[in-house]
Amino acid sequence: MNKSTVYSACVAICPSTLRREALLHLAAVHEPALQPALQAALKSARQPDWEGLWVYRQQEQITGALWVQPLAHATAQLWLPRQDSPAGQALLVAAHAWITEQGITLCHVALPPSHYAWEATLLAHNMVRLAELRHLSINLLSVTLAPELTCVQSGTPTPIKLEAFAKLNVAAQTSLLDSISQGSLDCPTLRESLSSEALLAGFYNQAPEAPDHWYSVNLGHERVGVLLLAPGSEHCWELLLMGVVPLWRGQGIGRKVLQAAFKLAVSQGAADMILTVDANNTPALRLYQQAGLACYAQQRLLAWKC
Repeated sequence: MNKSTVYSACVAICPSTLRREALLHLAAVHEPALQPALQAALKSARQPDWEGLWVYRQQEQITGALWVQPLAHATAQLWLPRQDSPAGQALLVAAHAWITEQGITLCHVALPPSHYAWEATLLAHNMVRLAELRHLSINLLSVTLAPELTCVQSGTPTPIKLEAFAKLNVAAQTSLLDSISQGSLDCPTLRESLSSEALLAGFYNQAPEAPDHWYSVNLGHERVGVLLLAPGSEHCWELLLMGVVPLWRGQGIGRKVLQAAFKLAVSQGAADMILTVDANNTPALRLYQQAGLACYAQQRLLAWKC
């Protein structure tokens, strides 16, 4: 009997009676920096979500656990088991087969530097690297805000105006997001695998109150970009997405929109702002750094793409 057969006999979806023990195993292998996100995911889980909770059992004892957390639009997030163990290897095999059966199109995992050793194992289990991420932050109280936001259009200064994203119908919203993704250097492999509808749904699930702070960016009557913000706890806001359509790139609009984001956040009492950018998106990274944002963390994003 080969190892894979032995492993498959030990791996199963977690029975409800063992769920607490399995979750303790899961929490034990995640460092403190990842605990808040994991606990938030567990807190928001519904009964059907536990169908993706897998355990490895030997002599009726749980020795490993893995969770495929379902997300919107046939996507999911993977919460890893303990590395370099027979249990971990077997759980990955079972999870990959299961997400394929379930029709999940993208199952991702975010690795902090302390988990980079996982990458070779995950790649060996048919994952692909989607992006190298940089997490940036800025203290808004130290920012000098521009009094007026304008862009030169046909030789004439034209004000940049923000329109509530909710005023656009669904087709217009997704069309605008599709447009800003064209030729973008920000996580292109991820955007190829993720529809605009799924992207918006993910942002919404992350912060249901955020759409009140989502905008289309307009020059005159032309929509040239998007700005999606999310208020957070302790007076810290997040810039979820900022982008400009290809025709208007390289004309300083991104810098103006970033200033608009700062002003909006400050007007609502925010003291800090955070955002995430692809390390390979050199123009955006340079823009953010020139505006005063500094890196406070990094991650590698990997996924199964089905």
